Amino acid sequence: MSVQAPRKQLKPLPYLLIFPTAVFVALFTAWPVLLSLYQSFFRQRMNIARFREPTFIGFGNYIDLFSDPYFIQTIKNTLNYILGTVPISIVLGFLFALLVNRKVRGIGFFRLAFFHPMVLPMVSAATIWMFFFTPDYGLFNTALGLLGYTGPQNWTGNPNLALLSVIIVAIWKNSGYYMIFYLAGLQNLPGDVYEAAALDGANGWQTLWQITFPLLRRTTVFISIVAFIDAFRTVDHIFVLTSGGPSRGSTVLLFELWQQRFEYQDIGASAAITVIFVVVLLAFTVTNFILSERKEA
Repeated sequence: MSVQAPRKQLKPLPYLLIFPTAVFVALFTAWPVLLSLYQSFFRQRMNIARFREPTFIGFGNYIDLFSDPYFIQTIKNTLNYILGTVPISIVLGFLFALLVNRKVRGIGFFRLAFFHPMVLPMVSAATIWMFFFTPDYGLFNTALGLLGYTGPQNWTGNPNLALLSVIIVAIWKNSGYYMIFYLAGLQNLPGDVYEAAALDGANGWQTLWQITFPLLRRTTVFISIVAFIDAFRTVDHIFVLTSGGPSRGSTVLLFELWQQRFEYQDIGASAAITVIFVVVLLAFTVTNFILSERKEA
């Protein structure tokens, strides 16, 4: 005579705890993405009477976007913005963390000084930096003038320097934020490992490269994902500093998305750009995690 194993009783509490989060993600993440994917296959422009009703065109919006030289320039600007902000901000954040990871009197003031730009809203930070970039009496041009170099008279009005100006503000704003994560990681590293390395005669560079870096790999992966996503979604200072110009020299994808949706009222094109956003961010995040897990394995 066989004895049946007792049935496991379903406990509703875990499901009740995750239910609010699941509803929030479904309403404000999954549903907008699915809606954008659906709308990206239709042509619909609210400012043109004959295009107000959605018309199915398949991949027409994607083809139009990637056939547009202005959109290709926007992609190039976005890549340059990411390459100019993400690596430098992460490296500076790590260096700042090393500097303030000390038990000395007054170190809290320096930690606050490095982190303070992150507390400011991006619009306020961009407004402050307008005084640096202002022609004639801006601090940048004034400093260059004292060195005998006339320099560019209008940083945000020069097509070759507008994107650089935006990158400078983003680096200044984000480096202190990434410093906090690295500082938390440094303060949680095991001290006995460093004591053993000192007994073995390891110098500062060897300790940094062979112990600190490997132990902070997960922190670096997390920060790189956050920095990459921030580089895609940060657009406030572009509105204040350059408005995407001049000659679309500082237009990035998110700014292009805003223009397509609210200025040109092109629902199909803006939905296609949204889908491109989601695909790129998802591919980067998944790839980063996979590569990190392989390295640790």
